[in-house]
Amino acid sequence: MLPFTRPTLGDEEHAAIRDVLDSGWLASGPKVLAFEQALQDYVGGGVQVRVLNSATSALEAALLACDVGPGDEVIVPAMSFTATANVVVRVGARPVFVDVDLHTRNLDVTAVEGALTPRTRAVMPVHLAGLAVELAPIHDLAHRHRVVVIEDAAQAIGTSYGGRRLGASGNPVCFSFHPNKNITTIEGGCVASSDRRFIRRIERLRFHGIERDAEGNIDVAEWGGKWNMPDVGAALGLAQLAKLDDFNRRRRVLARRYFERLPHHPALLPPADGAGHSWHMFCVCIDYAALGTTRHAFQNALAARGIGTGIHYPAIHLFSLYRRYGYSAGDFPNAERIGAQTLTLPLFPAMTEADVDRVCDALGELLTKGVS
Repeated sequence: MLPFTRPTLGDEEHAAIRDVLDSGWLASGPKVLAFEQALQDYVGGGVQVRVLNSATSALEAALLACDVGPGDEVIVPAMSFTATANVVVRVGARPVFVDVDLHTRNLDVTAVEGALTPRTRAVMPVHLAGLAVELAPIHDLAHRHRVVVIEDAAQAIGTSYGGRRLGASGNPVCFSFHPNKNITTIEGGCVASSDRRFIRRIERLRFHGIERDAEGNIDVAEWGGKWNMPDVGAALGLAQLAKLDDFNRRRRVLARRYFERLPHHPALLPPADGAGHSWHMFCVCIDYAALGTTRHAFQNALAARGIGTGIHYPAIHLFSLYRRYGYSAGDFPNAERIGAQTLTLPLFPAMTEADVDRVCDALGELLTKGVS
């Protein structure tokens, strides 16, 4: 069975974890500090990086560190994993959804500008599947309207935009190290920023609001969560980060193979490519209704051929939680079409070109002959 994703783990990762277990220091410690430094060096731009136990925690902490709360609005795309909007609700603010481009699946500045109100405190662009959002016009708009840009780069570690890596811009940028991401710490995430006051608040927020003085005495300056990353995860992350560029190069090779071999069919819409893409996922859209079938039946037919798939993602505003905010079907047509038609195809560094060919041959068969 060819899964749609699988982490790439080798002897270096196993040795790194054994070293931490043998050290007896399992919670946040020297490996966390080393991983943060390595991430800072990798991202560049002179930013500081702080790791947490998930990208969801990083996004929530970033909102709190930017003083986003009750009465505020945060603009988010209607097409993303639900965590993007859930963290806005979590801090007491209101998510304001905008539609996305059908091909890039990313929001654009036109949609953002139309959603701005006097209550807007932040814009949260999502670099979906590893393709960078067009950030320059969003930063320009945010500067003119005095709102903060908090980038959800959970799927885009190693992606570049404008000649530098995402995260180097200085505004808050959050990454994920979940097992299905381009590198993993088992669970984990981080936030990058050049604002030292922001970073200091992240440090407090991720561990109970605690501050320590030079003598080790503690004070609790504000509420904080329990969002720290353990050294086991950080050690794994250090081993993975050293391989990230190679992983991403391999992903780009496989993505190019998909573009070469995907069947040309009116019911199939490929994803957009772009400079600096890290290819976290390869998601196509398929018009199942035009084929006289359903996504579930299509997935089962691929599974019968030994090919695993995923669904990334349903449109967020159609979930029950967000319908309670007044959103409904028809509000964001592109996000809804993507949500109804998206299918995530296998993509991970250990795949071969022959694996890609196998997937594309199966797609061609099902698109032309139908799902039996």
